[in-house]
This record gives sequence, C-alpha cells and structure tokens, in this order.
Amino acid sequence: MNLDYAQRLLFLEWLAGLGIADIITELPAKPSASNIADITTLEDLKKIVADVDISFRDCALNMVFGVGNTKADVLLLGEAPGAEEDRQGVPFVGQSGQLLDKMLAAIGLDRSIVYITNIIPWRPPGNRTPTPQEVAMFRPYVLKHIAIVNPKIVVCLGSTATKALTQSNQSLTQSRGKWLRISELDADIIATFHPAYLLRSPSQKKEAWHDFLSINAKIREKHISVK
Repeated sequence: MNLDYAQRLLFLEWLAGLGIADIITELPAKPSASNIADITTLEDLKKIVADVDISFRDCALNMVFGVGNTKADVLLLGEAPGAEEDRQGVPFVGQSGQLLDKMLAAIGLDRSIVYITNIIPWRPPGNRTPTPQEVAMFRPYVLKHIAIVNPKIVVCLGSTATKALTQSNQSLTQSRGKWLRISELDADIIATFHPAYLLRSPSQKKEAWHDFLSINAKIREKHISVK
C-alpha cells in the first residue's frame, strides 16, 4: 500500500485494535522537520510546506498559507481552510472571517496590522476536523511560521489550534481566556472561540468579547501600536 505517514499510523492503530500489533516490527518514522531548521523567510517556508505529503493535499483547490502583516505583533492561528478560503487561497474570508474582522475592529485591529494563518494549510475533505496525526505532522511548520513572523501575542482560534500549539489536553472551555507561554515561542498565547463556532452558538459571543478585551489589555501592556 502506498500510504503517507498519517495513513500508515492510523493503519497500525487499526491493527493494534484487532490485537495483531505484534506482527509489526517497526513503526513508520514521523516526517522530519529538520529541513526547516535553517529557514528564515516565509517565502522559503511556503515552498517547503507546499511539498508536505498529506493525503488530501491534491483534493484542495489552493494552499492557504497566511495573510496580513508579516511583521505583526499579533498573530491569529486557526484550524484549517473552509470552502471559501480554499477557493480564494486566503484564510478567514468566508462568513467566519467576516465575523473575525468585526471582532478585530472592535479592539482597533485589522488585517493590515495582524497576521492570520492556520494549523493545516489545505481544506480537509468535507470540512472535517484535522486528525491528531495531521496536526502533529504540521506543528513543526506552524512553530517555524510563527517564529518567522515573531509576534508578541498569539491568539488561538478554537480547540484544534489551541491543543496543537500548546500540546494541552484541556478543553477549550478550560483553557480559553487564560494567558500562557510555551518553550518554543517568545510570545504570550491566549485561546478563544473559533468564529465559526460563534456563528453556530451566538450566545457565546459575550464570552469571546471578554477574551478580546483581555487581548486589548495585553496589547496596551506591551505598547503595541494599533489604529
């Protein structure tokens, strides 16, 4: 079988569930991210990410890499592109993106000031949630992506982005609105709801507003320039 890493790992997990894992003598090696160690520009990183072997890459219309100020002090990290993002090749341009723009404007931010990207740069089939294996595959590239932009604040939009970046098993309800740091990045990190979730659950917009007030306070604390 010609399977990529994530598919091979899932196949092995399936075998283990059948009780025949003992026939496997060697686990597939996880793709090495050593080829990104010396990358210093987003342009070069984009070329490497474009070649990452993920099963649904060729099913997408466009790779959705990132948009905004490449030297932004505030970076927003989402999950994966949706249908409209796939068509345009730009993150957060559908209905959820329109809501995100309004949320940013409420605290004096817009796309000329911030930078926006996702954990997964291609739309998963059927708009499904990326698997833990797919997220793990892209985490080194996401860390490099953020490090090159070098923001002071990272806003994780939704559970997938939060867990991918922080490596935490906490639910979004437990983690959102709290400031934290990770060893791989020199930035303050906060989690909040994904705009798509807020469109489905408008009653949570009040809680999201509290998160953005906290972001606004952190912006002032760090003397970040806004409109």
